[in-house]
Amino acid sequence: MTIQVSQAILDQMIQYSKDELPNESCGYLSGIESVVQDIYPMTNIDASPEHFSFDPKEQFAAMKSAREKQATLVACYHSHPSTPARLSDEDLRLLKDPNMIYIIVSLKDEQPNVKAFQIKDEIITSIEIVVD
Repeated sequence: MTIQVSQAILDQMIQYSKDELPNESCGYLSGIESVVQDIYPMTNIDASPEHFSFDPKEQFAAMKSAREKQATLVACYHSHPSTPARLSDEDLRLLKDPNMIYIIVSLKDEQPNVKAFQIKDEIITSIEIVVD
C-alpha cells in the first residue's frame, strides 16, 4: 500500500513540525483514497515534546472541511522532535484507527525523516510515501 503526497504538502508538514519545536506537531491529511489533497495542521493542546492531543474544535473543522470537499481524513501526522520516525510505545497505545495512516516526521537528525504506518489488529505495516 502507498500514500501519495505532493512535495508541497510534505514540505508544509516538515516546516510545521520545525515551527512547533520543542513540542510535537500534529495534524491531518485529507484526500480521496490514498491520494492526499489537503493538510490540516493542528494545535497540540498538550504542548509536549513527547505526546500530542488535537484541539477538538480544530479536529471537527478538519473533518467538516474534508467532507465538504468530498474527501476523507486519510492520514494523521505528528512529529518526533528527538526520536526516530517510528511508532513509539505511546503511539501504539493511542493510535487505534485501522483505516488511518499514521505519518511520523522525525526531526532527530539534521535531515528530517518521514515514514508512514498503518496499524490493524496490532500488526504494524509500513506504508510507502509516494511524493509527486
